[in-house]
Order: sequence, then C-alpha cells, then structure tokens
Amino acid sequence: MKQHIVISAVGSDRVGMVHDLSKAVADCGGSISESRMTALGSEFAMLLLVTGNWHTLAKLEGEFKKLADASGMNIQLRRTEARAARNDMLPYSVDVVCLDQMGIVSGLSGFFSQRGIEIAELSTRSYAAAHTGAPMFSVQMIVNTPSRVHIGVLREEFMDFCDHLNLDAIFEPYKN
Repeated sequence: MKQHIVISAVGSDRVGMVHDLSKAVADCGGSISESRMTALGSEFAMLLLVTGNWHTLAKLEGEFKKLADASGMNIQLRRTEARAARNDMLPYSVDVVCLDQMGIVSGLSGFFSQRGIEIAELSTRSYAAAHTGAPMFSVQMIVNTPSRVHIGVLREEFMDFCDHLNLDAIFEPYKN
C-alpha cells in the first residue's frame, strides 16, 4: 500500500544538494511524486512529496536523520495522506506585478481567504525594473475557487481590489 511523506530541507546553497537528497530517496526505494526547489538568499530549500511502502518510509526517516546530521541541513519529515480530488473547486491563475511595497502577499491572501478561496500554490519574486531599476514585485498563484462562486463577480472584486492597491493583475482560468 502506497504511503506518503513530506520532506522539507533547508541548507546552505551548494552544488550537489539536490543529488544528495534525491539519491537518499532512491536508495531507500522511494519515489518523488512532487517537488519544489529554489535558492532563497544563500540558502537552498526543497519540498518533496515522496511515496513508498511503510518500510521505505521508515528507512527514509532514519536515512534523512543521518543526512541532516552529516550535512548540517535542517530536514523535517512528516507523514501525510494522498490529497483527495476536489471536484467542487475550479483552479484559476493569478499573476500580479507592482512596485515593491509591504503587505502585498498579506493583502492578496486576505482577499482570497475572506471569500473561502484556497491558495494552492504561491510564488513571489523581487527584481529591478528593466529600464528604470525601480524595485518591483511579482506574485504568481493558483487559487482553487469553489464552483458556487460567480467568477464574473469575483474577477470584478479582485480587479477593484488590485486597482485600489495599484497592482497590475491577471485573473484567468488555470491552463495546465
């Protein structure tokens, strides 16, 4: 029977970190189902959803404890269940670009939370504008909208919210 474990790992960015973690998963007989990996400052962070039988997960727990001790990485493991299909939700893609300012993620997440809309994925990035060098901020999200929500009304409320905060935004069906 397939079982699932979530692994989060953060450590000083270096060549070979992805290999070390993925090799440990493979050596224990696990399979990486989903992953997110990125450099954040001088650190590297990974999130992995690994599947395997109970014996594989037990081996992973021991192996990753050893790997954390040897490498200085902060590694956390948490057993989980497969996510049930959500037929009552419609995925939408949200893209926002604006001058960098405090509270953008908090404002956006509050807007969706108040309407019972789940944020499934969120990614942000700060960068300098091409010609002016102005500090910019971008947000990409996938939100799961309950099918009972009238999308036209939601889109209009969202665009008004973004206009009020001077955010350029796109709200459209998610294209997988």
